[in-house]
Amino acid sequence: MSVVLLLAAPARAQDTPVPVPVAPSAWMVQGSSALGSSANRNYISNAGFVVTGDSVVVIDALGSPALAEELLAQIRRITPLPVRHVIVTHYHADHIYGLQAFKAAGAAVIAQRAAGSYLNSDTAVQRLKASREELFPWIDETTRLIPADRWIDGPTTLTIGGMEFRLQPVGPSHTPEDLVVYVPKLRALFAGDLVFRGRVPFVGQADSGHWITALDELLAFDIDVVVPGHGPASTTARADLEMTRDYLVHLRRTMGEAARNMEPFEEAYAKVDWSRFDKLPLFRAANRINAYNTYLLMEHEAK
Repeated sequence: MSVVLLLAAPARAQDTPVPVPVAPSAWMVQGSSALGSSANRNYISNAGFVVTGDSVVVIDALGSPALAEELLAQIRRITPLPVRHVIVTHYHADHIYGLQAFKAAGAAVIAQRAAGSYLNSDTAVQRLKASREELFPWIDETTRLIPADRWIDGPTTLTIGGMEFRLQPVGPSHTPEDLVVYVPKLRALFAGDLVFRGRVPFVGQADSGHWITALDELLAFDIDVVVPGHGPASTTARADLEMTRDYLVHLRRTMGEAARNMEPFEEAYAKVDWSRFDKLPLFRAANRINAYNTYLLMEHEAK
């Protein structure tokens, strides 16, 4: 069966990481469209991996050490080659709490240098403390924040086992340290949380203006398949990049107008037509806080 056929009817997200091929020698595992909880073991994000001529490169580490161990076991079923590199697209909890399992297996961690500020912040410490309560027993006192072994500062090309990986910083967007990974030989883009497919993005404290610019830049890549940070892989790159982009544009346009008119947030939010997005998973959980954060951002930008 071809990769195209597999992607045409992708497997649903499962309770345990089950690799789905997305390109020759490349796979992904897909987390649930849900908020992280002890019930789902914080398995709410995606990870990918590429088997090269001498080793395996993993992109993102999932949301708990147990999940990362299970992903390692799945990789060993596919290839006897060792995992030597883990590339982190950004340092949000659901993508990094599995890093210590990969470190224990001998992998080197690569990330964009801006993540160092987050790792050394009280926010990261408090987030981990809260996760140890909210996500127990999957996140506990043995769970650690893992810094990169190699910090990159700009566009970087790595050749590993004969396979070229182009690491492109695209932050500040979803986070200050956003990084995408493009594999030219496979025409595959591992987009991290710049792309949320089939669900409402988590905007948080994002720089949504630059995020939109970054998505426009990604449309210039020669892409057959996009592995998003959340949701199934895509062979319709333009449509899926544009869905995330259009949601952000809608937030900025509507909340920006309200901020400029000094309209109270609740009144402005109630007037907005959300019908294009309100059937997407996590709309109720994420949209109001996304809109409020964007409202505050647009107030700041207007000053």
